[in-house]
Amino acid sequence: MKTKLALIMTLAGCFLCGNIFAAPLPGAIFTTDPTCSGVDLNIYASKGDVYLNGGPAHPGAASLPDGSYYVRVTNPGGSLLLGTSVGSGDPTPFVVSGGVANCIQLCSVLISGGNPDPACGYDDTDNPGGEYKVWVSTVSTFDNNSTKTDNFKVRSGGGDNTATLCVNKFYDANVNGINDDPIQINGWKYRVFADDNLIIEAETYHCSVVDPDTFHVIEGTPVESKWLHTTPTEVQITLAANDNRTVDFGNVCLGAGGGLTLGFWSNRNGQALETAYDFTILNALCLKNPGGQDQNFNGTLAQQKTALHDWLLNANASNMANMLSAQLAAMVLNVLHTKVDGSKLVYGGDCAKAYQQSGQLPGSNGFITVNDLMTTANTELCAHGVTLSGSPFRAFQECMKTTLDNANNNQNFVQATPCPFSFPVAP
Repeated sequence: MKTKLALIMTLAGCFLCGNIFAAPLPGAIFTTDPTCSGVDLNIYASKGDVYLNGGPAHPGAASLPDGSYYVRVTNPGGSLLLGTSVGSGDPTPFVVSGGVANCIQLCSVLISGGNPDPACGYDDTDNPGGEYKVWVSTVSTFDNNSTKTDNFKVRSGGGDNTATLCVNKFYDANVNGINDDPIQINGWKYRVFADDNLIIEAETYHCSVVDPDTFHVIEGTPVESKWLHTTPTEVQITLAANDNRTVDFGNVCLGAGGGLTLGFWSNRNGQALETAYDFTILNALCLKNPGGQDQNFNGTLAQQKTALHDWLLNANASNMANMLSAQLAAMVLNVLHTKVDGSKLVYGGDCAKAYQQSGQLPGSNGFITVNDLMTTANTELCAHGVTLSGSPFRAFQECMKTTLDNANNNQNFVQATPCPFSFPVAP
């Protein structure tokens, strides 16, 4: 049996929501009280108590762009217009200057949506939970890509016997699903649904005053597929009166990590880097040829390079062990030549989870270090050198082959810091 890869490498020095979210107009809005000092109070004793202010509500979050904004109020689903500033004496009463928004009473700046309320400029909601949605927009049509919204509730007693629900997003650089990393993410979309019809649409970091209830908090999935969730995307949480709870969501993005493909290691640029020591390492592995026999590279250094060139380019997946061997060899060369750091994490999906669940590593989140991935692949090749169609070991080998292929193509390395993200525009 050939030497295990872990020993060799020691000698060598060796990761929902569809189109439900609006595009991210920078900044945020929130409702407040007549003192204009509270943030996201959300629950009021009367419509006249509801004032509108602007973000940012959290350090590091962007403010609304300077300008004058149209305002309207609807039911929480947006299907019933209750009041609007369009057509009033001041159609754009919400003003942001120098990143600071004025504080306005909704009753005083809106005109009725169709059922005039003599005490207030907007009508009563048809929502049984007393829910409303306030909108601000740079355009009078309140297009999604030009609009920010916030929800609030009007009920007897106002903010008495309430709870506070906060939603936080962290960048999970160590992919352990725990908020122990120093990087927070602002502007990530989420929604909150409650059993009494409360609907909150906001961006992290964000806190809302709510009635005691059971809430379903759902984080958004960005357009960019390189982002992966490292915590559940939906959390159910029950809040009692005076509770102050935070829901944490973790995410990580994937990208480059220095990998070079088997095509590189077979061409002249790769061959120029290859040394006799490389072939000593490769010959110690359980690499397989198409027939499942051990693949060795013998002769002079020039002959070894030619043999590697031919073997890499002729590898195929008829025997999955052969294709896995080629991808493993390319990654071993990447690590030996310090193109890739073997301690870095990559996303392996199902095969990494299977390896973890076998007791080799804690957890089962699908992330694995390059060194562990190579060790696992070599161990599997030593055990099963022929994995034709129908083999019970073929799927596991194919998954590892794909993970190594993605890493050799610089696609699945966990990035140290967040990548750009955006969310779909609602239809």
